[in-house]
Amino acid sequence: MSSTTIITYNVNGIRAAMEKGLIHWIKEINPDIICLQEIKALKEQIDIQSFQELGYDSYTFSAQKKGYSGVAILSKIKPTQIVYGCQIPLSDEEGRVITAHFHNFTLMSVYAPSGTTGDIRQDFKMAWLDDFFRYIADFKKKYPNLIICGDFNICHKEIDIHNPISNKNSSGFLPEEREWLTKFLTTGFVDALRVLNPSPHQYTWWSFRANSREKNLGWRIDYHFVTENMKEQIQKVTILPDAKHSDHCPVLLEITA
Repeated sequence: MSSTTIITYNVNGIRAAMEKGLIHWIKEINPDIICLQEIKALKEQIDIQSFQELGYDSYTFSAQKKGYSGVAILSKIKPTQIVYGCQIPLSDEEGRVITAHFHNFTLMSVYAPSGTTGDIRQDFKMAWLDDFFRYIADFKKKYPNLIICGDFNICHKEIDIHNPISNKNSSGFLPEEREWLTKFLTTGFVDALRVLNPSPHQYTWWSFRANSREKNLGWRIDYHFVTENMKEQIQKVTILPDAKHSDHCPVLLEITA
């Protein structure tokens, strides 16, 4: 089997990221597939031609609300099928899941809700997580070679956040969120980065405040979840903090598939 490189990247607005050099960076890194989250644009608002010129077909699932949420997949490998949404109406209204089926595996780009704006959205986040859990439980039975990439807005363990004590009551590090992620993994997934890299201070998001990125005061909330049956196919997982088109950074997975 050949090696496939898959990047996940919350771009926090694809048009803004492109203005900051995203296209040049993609040309340099040259991954096979890119899963994007929080594109904040409709398909017709995106310069698709720039991706086409690099050899990528682009598939976009936008939120109904303009300038909000949205996911996409860019691929040099032709999918056998693209599925927009996940049959959860409230999730699909916000453009949170897109799926690409390939010959040897299935890939999802996922943008889980944030609960940082208050109780209403935190409740929505927990409901979304439960709905997604049930959806994947059924989905995985049909498509057992599954890679789920994206921003889950949850730090799993204490080593995944710069200050676990002061953030213990913060959305994104709440006990019930972390328990959900543990439960999700025990259904047959591995956290690809942690298969190869047990080290702390591996972050993918930093606040814009207080020079957090320069000080590496971050959170790891962007993941590649790979089904256990594909665990031995994981070749490399690398966080790429030097890419600064967003308050997140990309994560690259290399897998034989």
